[in-house]
Parts: sequence; C-alpha cells; structure tokens
Amino acid sequence: MAGATIGFVGLGAMGRGMAGSLLRAGHAVRVWNRSPEPVAALVAEGAEAAGTLAEVYAADTVVSMLANDEAVEGLLLDPALLAGAATTLHVNMASISVGLAERAEALHTEHGIGYLAAPVLGRPPVAAAGRLNILTAGAPELLARAEPLFAAMGERTWHFGASPRQANTAKISTNFLLACAIESMAEACSLAEAHGVRPTDLVEMFSGTLFPGPVYSGYGAMVAERRYEPAGFRLPLGLKDVGLALEAGAARNVPLPFGSILRDAFLDALAHGDADKDWAAVAAVARRRAGLPA
Repeated sequence: MAGATIGFVGLGAMGRGMAGSLLRAGHAVRVWNRSPEPVAALVAEGAEAAGTLAEVYAADTVVSMLANDEAVEGLLLDPALLAGAATTLHVNMASISVGLAERAEALHTEHGIGYLAAPVLGRPPVAAAGRLNILTAGAPELLARAEPLFAAMGERTWHFGASPRQANTAKISTNFLLACAIESMAEACSLAEAHGVRPTDLVEMFSGTLFPGPVYSGYGAMVAERRYEPAGFRLPLGLKDVGLALEAGAARNVPLPFGSILRDAFLDALAHGDADKDWAAVAAVARRRAGLPA
C-alpha cells in the first residue's frame, strides 16, 4: 500500500483524528466531508481535498467513518458512485446495523469492490492519538491489505470472522454491554445515595476492587459526579446503538430484556433535554426514578 492514495470520508469527532493518524503515518490522504471546516484543517496538515465523493472513490482504498445507517446508505451505497469507482477496497469503520452491513457487502461485491467492516472502540482523543481498538471482519486477503491502515489508526486490531457483518455484530454487542454497565452503575449509585452513601466513594471502591478498568472508573466517575459534558459520545448515539442491538436480537430470536429498559431510559433522557450530553447522562433517569435531586 506504500505510495497509494487513501480516500477518507467523514471528518466528524472520530474521523478527523483517524485521518490525521493516517497522515502522520506517511499515507497520502484525500479527504471529503459535508462541512468544509474539517477538510481545511486536514489540508493544512498535508491532506488533499476532494471536491466530490467520486474523487474520493478514485483513490486506491477508501476509508469511511460516518455516524449511522442513514449517512452510510445515503452517501456511500449509491450504485452510480460504486459503478464509476476506481477504488478496489472500502473499509467501513462506522457502527452500523447488521442488516445494512449485509447489504453493503452485497452491493460492493456486485461492483467488484472489496469490502471490510472495521468499527472502533475509543473516544475522539483516543482516535487523535492513533490508539483505537479496531474490530474487523472480512476476507483475509483484504484484512492483510488494510493492516497498515489499522496499525496507523489503532493500538490493536481484533478479528471476528470472514463476513463483515461479524465485526458490526461485535461492536453492537460491545456497546450494548457498555450501556448496561452505565445503567447498572446509575442504579447502584442512586441506591447508595438514597441511603446516605456518597456515590463517589462507592465508585472509588468498586472500580478499585471488583470492577477495575476504564469503563467502571471512567463512566462510574461521570455517573457519581453527574458530569455529562462535554460529550465524548452523545446520548442520541447511545439510543441508536441500543436500537441496533434490539434489531440484531430480533433478527435471530435473541431476547434482550434489558435492551427494552435501556431504550426507554434513553428516550426519557432525550425527552428531558439531554440530547447534547454524553450518553452517561442516562444516569439522570435513574436519579429521577429514585426521587433524588437533579
């Protein structure tokens, strides 16, 4: 892949740092985004601006990092775009539904373009530092070809199978578990506070004993301190991922009873005006249910 141009679509909070990591690793990167400001910032770092998606798809490999199914389908699954593309590999790093992953693979195959799924774990500062965990699935020869890109953007790459949808399933399952962990911490902290125990003391204890690691220490502190801004992962995205889990479960008759509770909790938080807060703000719903002060 040395000397080949990488097309990059989607320069949001995550994509901006990921494209920057590719540049720092010495890759030639051609970038496109719906808003121009991130493009200008990457051009200042050495990227080439693409005026159209067709210009991006003239690159040897395309990497995309978009927000949801609607953005991926609306922008990148246009048959006319794929029919005219010179690219031979698309690495889709968005968190999308299993159903869309299957349709995307089929459409790329129809047009002779290799397709990989590679959603990520990590917040924007992790993306900017090139330390993401990358969850991949697809044909082994395509994964080997993309490995230099994963090495530039991530700290570790995890392989989940030969079908791209398997990586998306792994990401959906992981985010579902994270949402459950946040909800359980919120309920535990509400229970403790209702009986006069400081939530910060509770979180310090359980994250230092039974539940060490970044999820319980990081999100636990946010829950205990009611610190939901600035948002590293906005609450509507959390609702989206819970919905993806419920959809994937229904497709294979896998009950996810906690998923329905989580969906309603996220909807409650959105109804109370928390859309711009971190998804940890779903903890405020548990506080309201317990009659604790906002």
